[in-house]
Amino acid sequence: MKKLLAQNKKARHDYFVESDIEVGLVLQGTEVKSARAGKVSIKESYAEIKGGEVFVVGMHISPFEQAGKNNHNPVQKRKLLLHRREIAKLERAIKQQSYTLIPLSIYLNDKGLIKMLLGLCKGKKKYDKREAIAKRDSDMRIKREIRNRNS
Repeated sequence: MKKLLAQNKKARHDYFVESDIEVGLVLQGTEVKSARAGKVSIKESYAEIKGGEVFVVGMHISPFEQAGKNNHNPVQKRKLLLHRREIAKLERAIKQQSYTLIPLSIYLNDKGLIKMLLGLCKGKKKYDKREAIAKRDSDMRIKREIRNRNS
């Protein structure tokens, strides 16, 4: 059973998510305590590959109130844990097909570890977004009509 800590709802609206991968996060103790309390945001974040390592940029974890002067920087780069083969595969996709790595959600897994669902995404154009909204509206109208006819 996974406990959701943060979700990037806008990612599926702004991007086509081709695939996703579960990754671990390297966090300090105060970051873990704030994240477990749900004080984390990934709305403006993305991931980048530098020097064979993957980092998440723009993820905000609020400072832990009881930490005092030993607190962490809320928006620092944080390292993600992946196997070398996975990093090489993602790097090829980013370079060849112009994909972007976007964090989709952060959650606690069954063992109590904080994990991130990282999506390999391609950006949507404006007309794609309008098309998705129109399809969602038409589906809602159809469901409403079916519900009204059945009752």
